[in-house]
Amino acid sequence: MRGSAVGGLRRLPRLLTALFTAMNAVGLIVFAWLLVQADARQGELRLDGELRRVTSSVARLTQYDGTLVTAYVSEDPLNTGCPEFAILPGRSGQFTGHFSQQDCVSVDPAKLAGLAVEGVSSGRLLKGYVRGTDGELIRVGVEPFGNDRGQYIGAVVAVTDAEGERSRHRRVVLTAIGGCVLLVAAAAAAGHLFSVRAVRPAVAALEQQEVLLADTAHDLRTPVAALRALAETALLNPAQRTELLPRTVELAKRMGTIIDGVLMRARLAAGVEPLAIQPVWLDQLVSTVVEETPTEGARVTVTTAPTKVNADPALVQRAIGNLLDNALRHGRVPGRDAVVHITVAGGRVMVADHGPGIDASVARETFDRFKSAGGSSGLGLSIVRWVAQAHGGELRVYNAEEGGAIFELVLPPGEQ
Repeated sequence: MRGSAVGGLRRLPRLLTALFTAMNAVGLIVFAWLLVQADARQGELRLDGELRRVTSSVARLTQYDGTLVTAYVSEDPLNTGCPEFAILPGRSGQFTGHFSQQDCVSVDPAKLAGLAVEGVSSGRLLKGYVRGTDGELIRVGVEPFGNDRGQYIGAVVAVTDAEGERSRHRRVVLTAIGGCVLLVAAAAAAGHLFSVRAVRPAVAALEQQEVLLADTAHDLRTPVAALRALAETALLNPAQRTELLPRTVELAKRMGTIIDGVLMRARLAAGVEPLAIQPVWLDQLVSTVVEETPTEGARVTVTTAPTKVNADPALVQRAIGNLLDNALRHGRVPGRDAVVHITVAGGRVMVADHGPGIDASVARETFDRFKSAGGSSGLGLSIVRWVAQAHGGELRVYNAEEGGAIFELVLPPGEQ
């Protein structure tokens, strides 16, 4: 079962982490792609804005009355700045072209002439990329212009270096990729942390239930086997039935106690046992438990001070009964009757015995895995611990200097 149930729950955080990471990765990649595309468009718009400023201004300054007049163009600052431009005819020999004075990029004039012809033929603004004579990337803008009859006769072709914009865009792409990698890694780490924390209570609860079932089976195995042996003996020897009946009843009682403890422990662990919190005089409750518990020759002394706590009296009575039963069973020296002393004060119940004590290294295991130091069922002590925790208290255990173990049940005090 550990391999199928607990193992499956332990693998669940990895599955949830992978799913969470994949969803975030897809979202980040789509977002990064949109960001990169938007940045590329913005870069082209900046270049096209520069080129359009040049082509539209030059087209307005250009005049044609059978010959090309560029006097106003030559006097304009655009003629000596960047982006550079050329005024070219729509067909060969129509007029002599004009080139701006500033050499901003290196581009083949034949390419510019071809772009002018294309712009005149289409009658609309053109924009795009061409390669310069050295292979560099160049952005081009073409704006056709016409004569006084509205016929397109030439075009203003402006060019600008696009390598700087491409380098800037490449840095944006690398930044987006790096940011995606970091964010995906952060999402994976956060997803793993949250999934582990979310699954941990379920894993712990399942492990506790598996341990509870395993230890319950272990505790019931011996009395069930003994009960079966007694029944078989009674069937084979009718004369011994009267002698065997009390032992059978005792075994059945022991099994009922174990099952009752298992149910109590399971309800507390699952949080389905409702707490009937009310003011309780702890000293009176402890005295009642001692009076009603058979001591079988053991010496039990009680020292109390008036102590009121807010608690569920039935659960607290069960916890104190378990502590007293544990002390009577295990808190004795071999060959001697048990000696138990109970002290009640300040919301604390201390049960001290004169037995061999308890190894501090196995104290936590005693409470968590339902085993006592002597190898018998420690389910009673586990119930005590869960009753304490359900009330916001705790169960402490330590050894006395003169020998013996001391169990201290601490409950929140109530108003006196």
